[in-house]
Amino acid sequence: MRRVDGTDIRLLKAMSDDPRATVVALAHTLGLSRNTVQARMAGLEARGALLPFSRRINAEALGYRLTAFITVHLHQPSLPEIVEQIALIPEVIEGFGLSGPADLMVRVVAVDAEDLFRVNGKILAVGGVERTETSLAMGELIPFRMDPLLDVGPRPAD
Repeated sequence: MRRVDGTDIRLLKAMSDDPRATVVALAHTLGLSRNTVQARMAGLEARGALLPFSRRINAEALGYRLTAFITVHLHQPSLPEIVEQIALIPEVIEGFGLSGPADLMVRVVAVDAEDLFRVNGKILAVGGVERTETSLAMGELIPFRMDPLLDVGPRPAD
């Protein structure tokens, strides 16, 4: 992925400040042409610098009041197949491969404790999953954020 430059950072900050801003409004705010802003936005999107809109949807609004993090211990040679199967579980909203004692960490949402038990059971039922450990999120203390990184700017290339 090509790294962002100063103009991209300014554009990303303006989009973060006003996510509903039109291209014309962003161009006016930044003192750039509409075509420049459109091209920059298209480039950011093509390079994967902009995440999907669905990342902004709060699962609680859909009735999923609980969030939990489940560490999954699995048969490592089967990792790709296991991840593929776990990704089919709708309540699994995010997953990361880990170093250390666990192999995978998934973030799940559930309606209540009984529903969380069901979701955990679906993960355990995937062939190659050896065991899981579940931690219930008690509250979001630091919401997802990017503004501090935008304020720092891009890190120097290695």
